[in-house]
Amino acid sequence: MDREISNAEIQKRRNKNILWVALAAVAIAISVFILRGGLQTSLKQKDIRIATAEIGAIENTLTASGEIQPEFEQVITSPITATIQNVYLNEGSTVKIGEKILELDKEVTRLNFEKQRDQLDLKRNSIVKLKLDLDKSFYDLKINDSIKAFRINALQADIENAKRLFKAGGGTRETIEKIDNDLHIAQLEKRQLENDIRTRQAIMQSSIRETEISASIQEKELKEFERKLQQADILTNRAGVLTYVNKNIGLKVNEGEVIARLADLGSFKIIGSISDNYATQLRIGMPVVVKINESTVRGSLVNIYPAVSNNIITFDVTLTEKSNALFRPKMKVEVFLVTDSRAKTVRVANGAAFKGTSTQDIFILNANGKAERRTVKVGLTNFDFVEITEGVQPGEKVIISDLSNFKNVQELEIK
Repeated sequence: MDREISNAEIQKRRNKNILWVALAAVAIAISVFILRGGLQTSLKQKDIRIATAEIGAIENTLTASGEIQPEFEQVITSPITATIQNVYLNEGSTVKIGEKILELDKEVTRLNFEKQRDQLDLKRNSIVKLKLDLDKSFYDLKINDSIKAFRINALQADIENAKRLFKAGGGTRETIEKIDNDLHIAQLEKRQLENDIRTRQAIMQSSIRETEISASIQEKELKEFERKLQQADILTNRAGVLTYVNKNIGLKVNEGEVIARLADLGSFKIIGSISDNYATQLRIGMPVVVKINESTVRGSLVNIYPAVSNNIITFDVTLTEKSNALFRPKMKVEVFLVTDSRAKTVRVANGAAFKGTSTQDIFILNANGKAERRTVKVGLTNFDFVEITEGVQPGEKVIISDLSNFKNVQELEIK
């Protein structure tokens, strides 16, 4: 059996229905507001960037990073094996010619120098002694040669006397033969002695020359030693800035080890780096644009390092402007490698509107204060300009701000 519904229950249900209808109305209002915002077709001019298309030159560039470095850096090495005794200048110091950078302990080297100098004096004395000994030996040979000559003359006289005596019947043939043999032996001995004299003379000259050459070599080594001692007080021989100094006092450094680097700040270069994905596009001599703050400096790529580290290629850039007040050692800069260029083409300032594709839609501002969507073709691009090969005429105004939120809008009202 049906029960009669009270007036209070009816009123409660009625209020509940009214609440649901109100909530639905609010939801519809919010949706309409959001939809109207999404379909907004107007912009304020102050919120966008506008560029005028013009005829001009443009260069296509690859973006790389770079670091300013002195073009010339002197590497200072230790002239001797020694310990670092004192350090007078620090890294970053600006130096003049003749300033002392650091000092090495020269005591061991000085002792070796004095030892070699004494050895050279001994060798010079040995040369004098050798000359005296060789002169005496040569003199003795000459005396013996003279004696042999007298002996030969005496034997020749004896044989003549023996022959005359034999003819007179007072001598014997055996005596003549004996004297003749003695003469022949004496002549052979004289010839042998003369050969010894010539040989000894050559040996004398060779020995003296060899000893003199050895002494000369040792003398040159001694001069080199002396020069290294003088260089042990490490002085600057040019003006510049110290980029490195070994400040470890008491540390032993070997001859030839780097102890300081001096940069010439009168001339700079760029050491650049770029992904190896662009390796095939790099070439020696290609133009380069370096951006320093708001200024640009031009140069050219002069060297590509063969080694690839972490997929990065390193290269050197020489600048047309070697010195500039903006240049600072180790300063990071933007580097743009010019791969292509055109002298006269339609270009506009680069902006967020250009996404890097060859064909895209942009907005062109017309005379009625409205911006219409237009499909254009993009050619070369760099950090300043974008080339428009089709779709824009010189003098037209292009919105270069990012308007990707209006990708479904064909026309915008600019207020």
